[in-house]
Amino acid sequence: MTEPTAPANDAASARYSAPALEKGLDILEALADSLHGYTLNELAQKVSRSVGEIFRMAVTLERRGFVRVDENDRYTLTLRMFELSHRQQPLKSLVATALPLMRELANRAHQSCHLAMYQQGRVVVIAQVDGPDRWTFGLKVGVTIGLTDTSAGHVLLAFRDEVDRARMLAARVKVEGEQELDPGELFALLGEVRSRGYASMPSQQIKGVRNIAFPILGQANHVIAAINVPHIERIDQKVTPDVDQVCEIVANIAARLSALMGHSSFNELA
Repeated sequence: MTEPTAPANDAASARYSAPALEKGLDILEALADSLHGYTLNELAQKVSRSVGEIFRMAVTLERRGFVRVDENDRYTLTLRMFELSHRQQPLKSLVATALPLMRELANRAHQSCHLAMYQQGRVVVIAQVDGPDRWTFGLKVGVTIGLTDTSAGHVLLAFRDEVDRARMLAARVKVEGEQELDPGELFALLGEVRSRGYASMPSQQIKGVRNIAFPILGQANHVIAAINVPHIERIDQKVTPDVDQVCEIVANIAARLSALMGHSSFNELA
């Protein structure tokens, strides 16, 4: 039995179309770009369809757990797609490989740490480990953070080529509270991050936190993820590594994780 060939033209593409699937994908893509979700009427306008056309599809997506409806009848995405993405073998392998090293990092640095990836215009936290002390500060797995105003976002942008970087910025989905940077200022900052090899900056969201992020690189210097420590300083009698020492620890962990991901020369970043 021969395999079906891909449609050769628009007429053939129309023959193989799946209208119901198209509507479902339109709804998911529209909700992915929305910070606060849409009512059914707003959603219909957004996807250029009538309420009647999308009603059954929206109900089905809610029943299957892909969207939720709040008390104001606004539809928003759940983390169902994020959960599905975690079933992908490459992502599962990265998290499984990273977690032992992240635990080592947390224990050596006395800080929490998280691993973040770029996904469809967002930076998503895919793994997190708390520090060993009584106090810790960390981000929840599954949350999205800003692409342009976080150390992880800067690392993920800085270690891409110009074409990829432009594509990522064009697709950016602004998260709540994300601050805007002048493009010239942003590109200058990304140049500094790439030249230094990592990002170190005061948090733009939480006072008193300094974010330290290093790239996790794979083959051909491809940046896979960013490993980040939101450094909080102890001011009591407990002696813990300072910012410079934490940078050295994160650099060591990032280099080892990069090697496990197939990167053979972590220091050759040009």
